Amino acid sequence: MGDRAGTHGDVIAVAASVGGLGRFRPPRGRTPRSISHTRGEAVIASRDDTLAHTLAHLAHVEQYAQEDDPLTSARETGRRAESSPISAAGGAALRFLAAAIGARSVVEVGTGCGTSGIWLLRGMRPDSVLTSVDIEPEYQELARAAYRRAGFAANRVRLIHGRGLDVLPRLTDAAYDMVFVDAEPAAYPTYLDEALRLLRVGGIVVFNNALEGAERADGPLSVPDPGTAGAREAGRLVRADTALIPLLLPVGEGLLAAIRDHSPES
Repeated sequence: MGDRAGTHGDVIAVAASVGGLGRFRPPRGRTPRSISHTRGEAVIASRDDTLAHTLAHLAHVEQYAQEDDPLTSARETGRRAESSPISAAGGAALRFLAAAIGARSVVEVGTGCGTSGIWLLRGMRPDSVLTSVDIEPEYQELARAAYRRAGFAANRVRLIHGRGLDVLPRLTDAAYDMVFVDAEPAAYPTYLDEALRLLRVGGIVVFNNALEGAERADGPLSVPDPGTAGAREAGRLVRADTALIPLLLPVGEGLLAAIRDHSPES
């Protein structure tokens, strides 16, 4: 689900999420250009400069994560199949998080064509197992081939065909180190409930496309679409839960991550 082309509005939402346009400061060693126009023109020019800097910074983040042949192949397969693979920076973040906790058992909702799965497996322990769920069996067959090209044995991945919210209730409570959800954002609040049930203490839940919930000046009569509303509510729930340590990462389409710090009963 995650690697969609960003619009001008999307970039401003990202910029706002990492500090706000009004508080932007130029990088060290650079000075703002002198502007001898009217106040309105100066404001527009300032915003244009801010947008240009933000675009350059985000491009640098995305380019920093390099992909090898198996990942490049999986990404191209995903694009042709329109499975919207996660961005390179988003994948690198998944690998980092999985490695940081020494993940042995991970659940992924949204197999796609294998891009995010390869990133996850590369961060997980050598004896680990990735359980990946997707409603599209064709995607999973392509993902299986991608894992094989990346050098992972067949027993490292358990592919389950089905809708995530139908499959997750059948998985064992508190048995997983990490849950990654790349599904329809409208259902993210429900996925959060399931993920917290599945995670051990110290485990991490991650949602892709988290910037769907970025606040926008939609107008008094507008109503957010279900995806935007779901992403916003998931973000609110994560931030409000005292049992979670939250973090919103402005990479790709945004990753909302949270560590389960303790069980609800403690």
